[in-house]
Amino acid sequence: MNAVVLICAEAEWRAVRDLFPNSLCEHSPFGEYTPARVEAREVVLFHSGWGKIAAAAATQYIADQFHPDLLINLGTCGGVRGRIEPGTVILVEKTIVYDIVEQMGDPQEAIAYYTTSLDLTWLPRLLPIPVLRGLLVSGDRDLSTQDLPMLIEKYNAVAADWESGAIAWVARRNGIRLLMLRGVTDLVDGEGGEAYGDYELFSQRTREIMRRLFASLPAWLNRIEKVQRGYHV
Repeated sequence: MNAVVLICAEAEWRAVRDLFPNSLCEHSPFGEYTPARVEAREVVLFHSGWGKIAAAAATQYIADQFHPDLLINLGTCGGVRGRIEPGTVILVEKTIVYDIVEQMGDPQEAIAYYTTSLDLTWLPRLLPIPVLRGLLVSGDRDLSTQDLPMLIEKYNAVAADWESGAIAWVARRNGIRLLMLRGVTDLVDGEGGEAYGDYELFSQRTREIMRRLFASLPAWLNRIEKVQRGYHV
């Protein structure tokens, strides 16, 4: 199985490099990438950089250069206080790019165009780690206290990130299977965000999330391969 693991934010990539200190990195137009051994399997670790522009461009670059059977996006997200707990891992089933402002036509049609539902029927029945399956709203911004009521009422949102909507949209158009796992590092409510103005808190929790996700990666790959071979797992 030809798998590429896409990492977006700088803090996420630093945490990954710490997990693979002997990796020899090459450079793409977006950032570093390197082959890495995940137990008995070799994957490519690819750093896109943050935000939907870099994420979309890097996903297309990966499709063109590596032709993966599977794209895995491991990363972080911010959660809505009272609707999700820190440390929760979201298995993303749907992404909505919510920060599109259309004032000449139908704004809902514009939002719908970039909404992506992920086909996850190829995943094993028994997943390697506990996850919350669901929606991730995505925009080129941290969660805003002013946006929270709208995101909850309109989309029933529990968490948000910067890149997932772009990655999912491009992967679907290239026909690439996508496994997207995002761990909640911090919470936001009407009073603000617990990590806003505290980058060290975000970095520390990012390291914890990335360690957990990569610790589970061999089991994900193993079970996905067994499903491909026709085993019921």
